[in-house]
Amino acid sequence: MKKSKKKKKSNTWKIKQHRDQFFKKSKTLGYRSRAAFKLIELNEKFKFIKSNSKLLDIGASPGGWSQISSKIVTSGKILSLDIEKMEPIKNVSFIQCDFLDEKTCQKISSFFGENLDIILSDMAANTTGNKSLDCIRTNELCAQVIEFSSKNLKPNGVLVSKLFMGEDFIEVRKLAKSMFKKVQFYKPQSSRNESKETYLHCTLLKTL
Repeated sequence: MKKSKKKKKSNTWKIKQHRDQFFKKSKTLGYRSRAAFKLIELNEKFKFIKSNSKLLDIGASPGGWSQISSKIVTSGKILSLDIEKMEPIKNVSFIQCDFLDEKTCQKISSFFGENLDIILSDMAANTTGNKSLDCIRTNELCAQVIEFSSKNLKPNGVLVSKLFMGEDFIEVRKLAKSMFKKVQFYKPQSSRNESKETYLHCTLLKTL
């Protein structure tokens, strides 16, 4: 009985994917994931990725955001990080690691040689089946990215990170506003309607 339910759920997911216009379009255009469209929309709205940007993509695999960034960043540098493997992308360097590891911070510093223009994070915690817990864990990741960004961005640098609308959303917003002068939220059209995800766009670090 359990196997039957699991199979039914899997089939439902496949049907949704095939009906999803962004999923279909991502396949047609050769994007690694439908998430590519989220970054395209975010960049169209906030216009933060430049040709000479020094950009770090955290939790990058399978590489949708790095792939889009690489089409824009032609004279800057891109470094992608993930605990999972990622297939190579032209003009993108990749390290398989935990972004919070001390050795990783040293590698990032060595790669760029200075603080960053942009930090991206489309990370979400692995799902447990408990939506409330999944939301809390993903927002905890977002909070860690905010803390990390406050130490590694240039004063006018930009952070874009996923978070979920949930009970701890206000705490994450407070943290962002305590570290950045400008904090905005945006949900791209390519986000699924039923998804609680939104994106944080932060710029102009506050001086400590």
